[in-house]
Amino acid sequence: MTPDRGPGGPSAGSGEPVDHGTHAHSLAAAVSAGRVRAVDVVADSLERIARTDRSLCSFREVWGEDALRRAAEVDARVAAGERLPLAGVPFAVKGRHGLRSAGPLVAAGCVAVGATAVPGPGTPWQTWGLGRYGRTVNPWRADRTPGGSSAGAAVAVAAGVVPLATGGDGAGSVRIPAAWCGVLGLKTTNGRLPSADRTGLAAPGVLVRCATDARAWWTAVTVGAAGTTGMAGMAGVAGTGVAGEGAAVKPRPLRAVWSPDLGFADVDPEPVAVAYAAALRLADSGSVRIEQDLPGPRDLRASRDRRAPRGRRPAPEGAPLRLEDPADAWLALRTASGDDPLALALARRIRAANDRRLDALFRRADLLLTPTTPCAAHGHDGPGERYSTALTWSFNLSGHPALSIPAGFGSDGCPLGLQVVAPRGGERLLLDFAALLYSNA
Repeated sequence: MTPDRGPGGPSAGSGEPVDHGTHAHSLAAAVSAGRVRAVDVVADSLERIARTDRSLCSFREVWGEDALRRAAEVDARVAAGERLPLAGVPFAVKGRHGLRSAGPLVAAGCVAVGATAVPGPGTPWQTWGLGRYGRTVNPWRADRTPGGSSAGAAVAVAAGVVPLATGGDGAGSVRIPAAWCGVLGLKTTNGRLPSADRTGLAAPGVLVRCATDARAWWTAVTVGAAGTTGMAGMAGVAGTGVAGEGAAVKPRPLRAVWSPDLGFADVDPEPVAVAYAAALRLADSGSVRIEQDLPGPRDLRASRDRRAPRGRRPAPEGAPLRLEDPADAWLALRTASGDDPLALALARRIRAANDRRLDALFRRADLLLTPTTPCAAHGHDGPGERYSTALTWSFNLSGHPALSIPAGFGSDGCPLGLQVVAPRGGERLLLDFAALLYSNA
């Protein structure tokens, strides 16, 4: 597992690994200490965009002059003695209207350099984005999709163009591109931060290259969103030891439950094997205790697959987690109107059943671990009959926060992800887990 490794190859521009000094927290520290100017940091990011974007197509708009002007304002604020936790950090926003919700980041010293590519009219939202120069490509392999709908955001972060990009996750739109581009993608608890989505299925999120930057983003947006309504239901489930953002972090090792398919999804062996191997590395380090693995036939096959890491033990037997497939409920809530009572009744039944099962799980465990996606990144013609959201949209329906962390690489050379789910309001727990994973990489 190489969480900080940047994609190489001709589509990434220079072909060199991402410089760890370009992490958001490192850049902010340098600008705050006067070692570098925000104007120079932002100019470097704009140069990276100019150098890579004709091949990657990760941006719809680039705001060069405005970004340099805002960077100069940050330099003036720093010179005046103002303490800015993200001083001079260049970031990208999802879509043309993403800057509207980026006020807390701007207040923290971030500088928006442009709007990232999202699917255009007539394109499958789960497949690709459309940038200024055409179809957005995966920076690891141009013939593969980066995932969506936060396609350009994931590509820009993975290629080292910006250290941080905002996203929105309505069915997996942050986590799927994070997994397929090899970056970290966080979906927050539904309702915790402001969202324009009237269905309640979408939640804000972020894409970064390291756990420290994810924590810096979370601190900035939660400070900026203090007093936000819609906080009900985010206290931790009784018995988990996680009581929301103000609670002390549970002592290690964390208790985790593994599920290869959530009881319903058709998942390929390789994403299961790669994600489970990542979980086992943490278990072997003592950071996590997988108290009760939830194997299914696909998981056991994956452990014997020639592509799975050798010497890894198969998951022990245990009572499987069996969620209802959320597809019908998600589609009903997204598209149904008040004159379709049968569809809405079905959605309520599926949501209630899954909430009961997840509540029971989080009474005995801190975290749920799964592969992020049921398959590897596919080609630009689309995923076929299978939804790439199969393992992610359950948690848009339930509202739980979830994180995709780089788990390793498939046989095609593209990244795959490990999805980590926490109780509602458990973002700090997810960020602590991510820090453990990165420290044990």
